[in-house]
Amino acid sequence: MAAPSRRRTPRLVTGEVRRTEQLTPGMTRVVLGGPGLDDFSAGEFTDHYVKIQFPLKGVDYPEPFDLQRIREELPREQWPVTRTYTVRRWDADRRELWLDFVVHGSEGIAGPWAVNAKPGDPLHFAGPGGAYAPAPDADWHLLAGDESALPAIAAALERLPEGARARALIEIAGPEEEQPLDSAGDVELTWLHRDGTRVGERLIEAVRGLDLSGDVHAFVHGEAHFVKELRTLLRKERGLPKERASISGYWRLGHNEDAWQATKREFDRPE
Repeated sequence: MAAPSRRRTPRLVTGEVRRTEQLTPGMTRVVLGGPGLDDFSAGEFTDHYVKIQFPLKGVDYPEPFDLQRIREELPREQWPVTRTYTVRRWDADRRELWLDFVVHGSEGIAGPWAVNAKPGDPLHFAGPGGAYAPAPDADWHLLAGDESALPAIAAALERLPEGARARALIEIAGPEEEQPLDSAGDVELTWLHRDGTRVGERLIEAVRGLDLSGDVHAFVHGEAHFVKELRTLLRKERGLPKERASISGYWRLGHNEDAWQATKREFDRPE
């Protein structure tokens, strides 16, 4: 009988906060640096992400911060809380990692941490993971998502070469959440203001109205319900090939990340 497999403990990287910037009322950027990033690397994909480990208040963790020791020595309820965030930019020359956090006041763990982060504060994370970058041979690119997908969409737009065609549809709370996005490509950018409607409603309507002729490479991410509906629209109704579509839920309305990750496989199962 084969021995039971053991879940591999990811290697942690520890960055130090260098500076923060409030991009919009609902999004804060944290720039990390420090010697812990000396061996870090990213750049193959535009949807690179890291798994941040937020320590629980009142728990004494081993020094240096070691996830394997934590899992071996502490009960599960004292393990750090994991939250997944997209790499907005990795500056290899300056050894700086940019992470953009959606902030909903004091709600959650990551947003309040970002708002209150100070230079020198440590941040422990694993990664990066990633799988998508704009295909250079596509006729054009469809980039669609909500605030959670905005960092990856922005990174993808920056990757486009001069003249590459793209249509970017980004749903946000309102005009105050718009921010400048740069690209050398030929980009048609549309900000969709939610203005109190259900998340994804405006985005579904906008994507449904698009002419998807030609070889399109699609990146569609954000709240799980609208992503699932758009997956059905693009893959089943419009016939977009699987290899030309990066479509996945980043979060689910009414669920924290722990609950969402526990149900994601079942939720994403094709009907």
